[in-house]
Amino acid sequence: MELTCVLYEKKGNIAYVTLNRPDVFNAFNDEQSYDMQAVFKEIKKDNEVRVVVLTGAGKAFCSGQDLKAIAGSKNRSLSDSLYKRYNPIIKAMRELPKPIICRMNGVAAGAGASLALACDFIIASEKASLIEVFVNVGLVPDSGSSYFLPKAISPARAFEMATMAPKVSAQQALEWGLINRVASEEDLDSTVQQIADYYAQAPTLSIGMIKAMLNKAAHSDLDTMLQYEAYCQEIAGRSEDYKEGVTAFNEKRKPEFKGK
Repeated sequence: MELTCVLYEKKGNIAYVTLNRPDVFNAFNDEQSYDMQAVFKEIKKDNEVRVVVLTGAGKAFCSGQDLKAIAGSKNRSLSDSLYKRYNPIIKAMRELPKPIICRMNGVAAGAGASLALACDFIIASEKASLIEVFVNVGLVPDSGSSYFLPKAISPARAFEMATMAPKVSAQQALEWGLINRVASEEDLDSTVQQIADYYAQAPTLSIGMIKAMLNKAAHSDLDTMLQYEAYCQEIAGRSEDYKEGVTAFNEKRKPEFKGK
């Protein structure tokens, strides 16, 4: 891959993806959007990768769209931008059969907030914040925010975040259920690494199906989910990890999952 605005590094079974435009708080330009699409295509086909850590370089996670980068554009279609740039990233993240951990090291605003909410596990620095900033420039939430927000918090709070754009602190986001963990700046990396190490050794096939099940449950009825559970359980029950899990249980030892 030839990347210009994203850093990609793989250590063992963990892939580290870093938005790398720190001078503009990792705001999205076209290049960063297409870099992200390329990275997630690579991660999907790399069977060695069992968990992804997504973060931003410098002081911010991602401040959303770089408005200066499009200031000179005339008659720019925002819907085309979503279809070509942002939506493929969000879809790739949600459809990836591997867990994605957000290392929210700073502000996540606009599409940056959507990007964070598209992750499976969010660990935020105590100084980080979430802002659905779209309304401040006369726009509506995009890149999945209108989908993720009301499923994570109450409709009333989702409406407030979307229409008033309050700066939601990491601690408030934790209390509302938007994120999983808050860590001090000093402990952020060790906390992220602890969770990443857990998923790197977990039964990845099972977790990928759990992710798909939870996605499907958001728009399905009970009968549909009971059938889908049976379908997924049949696959899980034929996996090497299931055999290892049962063997380890009977031998009273910790299982050594291979992710397949």
